[in-house]
Amino acid sequence: MAKKKKNQLPSGNIRIQVYDYTDVDGKKHYKSFTAPTRQEAKFLAAQWKAGKASKKPSRITVYEAVSRYIEAKEGVLSPSTIRSYIGMQEYRMRDIGRIYLDEINSTDIQIWISSLSKNGLSAKTVRNHYGLLAAALDMFAPDLVIKVTLPEKERPELYCPSDEDVKQLLKVVEGTELEIAVLLAAFGPMRRGEICALEASDIKGNKVSVTKSMVLGPGQIYYIKQPKTYGSYRTIEYPDFVIKKIKGRTGRIIEKNPNALTHAFEKAVKNAGVPHFRFHDLRHYAASIMHAIGVPDQYILQRGGWSSDNVMKTVYRNAIDIETVRQTKKINEHFQKITSEIV
Repeated sequence: MAKKKKNQLPSGNIRIQVYDYTDVDGKKHYKSFTAPTRQEAKFLAAQWKAGKASKKPSRITVYEAVSRYIEAKEGVLSPSTIRSYIGMQEYRMRDIGRIYLDEINSTDIQIWISSLSKNGLSAKTVRNHYGLLAAALDMFAPDLVIKVTLPEKERPELYCPSDEDVKQLLKVVEGTELEIAVLLAAFGPMRRGEICALEASDIKGNKVSVTKSMVLGPGQIYYIKQPKTYGSYRTIEYPDFVIKKIKGRTGRIIEKNPNALTHAFEKAVKNAGVPHFRFHDLRHYAASIMHAIGVPDQYILQRGGWSSDNVMKTVYRNAIDIETVRQTKKINEHFQKITSEIV
């Protein structure tokens, strides 16, 4: 008697199941394919999967639409973006996700947006959540017209480290791996992910080539990917004292991943006794100093790897304004001193 093959039906055909989607309650759904041979069944499954994203589903929930949107974008978006999308869907789209695509309306979405704001999410975070939902609706329900009011954009409260802050911090981290990371960020400026992905082969003389970044993807796994934007591809020439700290290292310059680097940095800032600021704020410091000493914006843009002048100015102008206030105070204090001496 012939041995029964795996997944073989009484008819002799082979049936295989392929993951379709996970519903709002966390239950996984699968699609079945049956054919005379396993190879033919796999071919049918592959054919279905390839065309699934392009087909308009007959009746699915909002949650399923977002799942299919994320799946369709996996090949073109970064792992970190996919991870953030999955998080938004799982933690903030359970209730609205139960509504069927052909029943949802602007009122449903407005109530959901308001609930996100009431639960303490920032305006930027709420807008990001809505952006994901809107993209999924546009893909699977393109004729749906949505009119909602989003929370007003907030000007971020950024702290720009001063020269003294950076000097004090460097004293605390001197001789450690963290010192190199701080130097690359403050005097580059390089992003955290770019620093963690940097290898000795990327450094020629005093020039550092930025061609990749380390990001956290789905499953809490770190990936090395292309930089954040096309403008992020750049070569930065560092001062001699920075390059001397790196010489002799092989492989990755910084062994820590981005999260570990952040934890180490937070501890160092606390030990340094300076005002609290993030590792990313070292880029604010670099931008403000370059601006203060008269470096034209186009060169600040190029050195920092900002995608556009608008991005640099809207995100980092706050830090530059802080430095302007400091410089203005120094000027006025100086003139006040001179006036008092004359009087």
